[in-house]
Amino acid sequence: MARLCPAAPALLVSSLAVLLQTSLSVDHVPMLLWSTQRSQWNPDTAVHEGQVVSAQELTVFLQPLFTQNSRNLVLFLQDRLSIDDFTYFSESYGNKNPFQNEILQSSPSSLVLPAVDCKATRYLLSVLQESGDWKLTNITNLNVSQLEVNASNPNLLVVQLQPLASDLKEISTLEAIAENDKVIGRVTMDLQEQGIHFSGIYTAMRPSRISRRADVVAELRRQLMAAEEEDSLSYPPLNVTTGNYSCILFYASNFSLKANSSVLIDLTNATFLTQNVDISASECSDSNTTLSLKYTKPVNGISSLEIRFLMTNKFYEVSARKWSTLDSVEIVQDGEKFAKFNVSGISAPAEYSFHCQLVGTSNHYPARLVPSNNEAKNWDVFISELQIQGFNIINSQFSYASDCTSFFTPGIWMGLVTSIILLWILTYGIHMIMQLTTNSRFDDPKGPALSVPQTE
Repeated sequence: MARLCPAAPALLVSSLAVLLQTSLSVDHVPMLLWSTQRSQWNPDTAVHEGQVVSAQELTVFLQPLFTQNSRNLVLFLQDRLSIDDFTYFSESYGNKNPFQNEILQSSPSSLVLPAVDCKATRYLLSVLQESGDWKLTNITNLNVSQLEVNASNPNLLVVQLQPLASDLKEISTLEAIAENDKVIGRVTMDLQEQGIHFSGIYTAMRPSRISRRADVVAELRRQLMAAEEEDSLSYPPLNVTTGNYSCILFYASNFSLKANSSVLIDLTNATFLTQNVDISASECSDSNTTLSLKYTKPVNGISSLEIRFLMTNKFYEVSARKWSTLDSVEIVQDGEKFAKFNVSGISAPAEYSFHCQLVGTSNHYPARLVPSNNEAKNWDVFISELQIQGFNIINSQFSYASDCTSFFTPGIWMGLVTSIILLWILTYGIHMIMQLTTNSRFDDPKGPALSVPQTE
């Protein structure tokens, strides 16, 4: 009988851990597909538990949508979504049968993909556009009464759902999910009332939360949270070009504004994912660069919004080199209301890009936007993982990043001061112990007793 090597169990566990980590390290989002026509997907079609659908496999699942008789497709696109959100939303709001469940149950053909690779969903819109001669219609600030579809032509309706901003509280996030659920229900019912046959897709660009199963892997092997977050939020930066050359690169994992401390405007989707932003007014030169981002109807009540990032490139004799500096940020609402912010702490050598984990109007951020006029006081700006470069861009890629976080952070200073105090106490204690001396004379029990006279 063959004996199992003592090291075999450890090797087996190690191998399984590596395989488990590899499978769970892929960021994934759920995808719901349904159609008003029958037999779109084979009833035997199944996805194994734990399987993450790749881009190639997703193309196979989407193929029936391209070959159906009715060429009407509705894409409900959300910024962040996880499979747990469906259960959590139902339990929190007491809604045991949200519109997503009702649609899947009532549709003649439906398919649920619990885990789809984020790399596949990130370019889903481009894949759908290339699959046929669609009439593309982007729907934001949805008004169902004005939704008109010409069923004689292939239609691709892209419904941009309300984003789930990371700065919102949990209850606000649930309200956003509930509102998106209602939007899906209203669009679906409106199309059905018009007698239009269509297929629907509901998915997101990235997961809304880290899977709890990853905690098992964390116990087996520690990972840097920063690296994990960077991978989950990776998408191409905004690239402003002049001719065939890139002159501005701009990236942020979260780009949000808040007007009058009440109206939240999340521009992350429009800026980086769908790129529904006008950058034609941007200007580039060797000494001055202006990144202009224009949005049309970002939210109800605002018809247009322009955000400008003004950068300069100057030579400083003290350092004997050029430095690029973000001098100010301007917000223009509806072409009239002008808000200006002075920027503190955003500069880098001209050959480098600039990176900062948190940039905004909060006093707790390492790089601050300071209101310069009264109108600016009505705005709050939140930018996370900002990276920007306006000069000396090579091969359309960011150069080495100069980070806003200095080497001696408050935490490092606290550790150094505490260590110095403890070291001083230890040194003092050792010094005192070394100064101890013994008595030069001791009492001899066999010698004469010491006599102390009591009288003078």
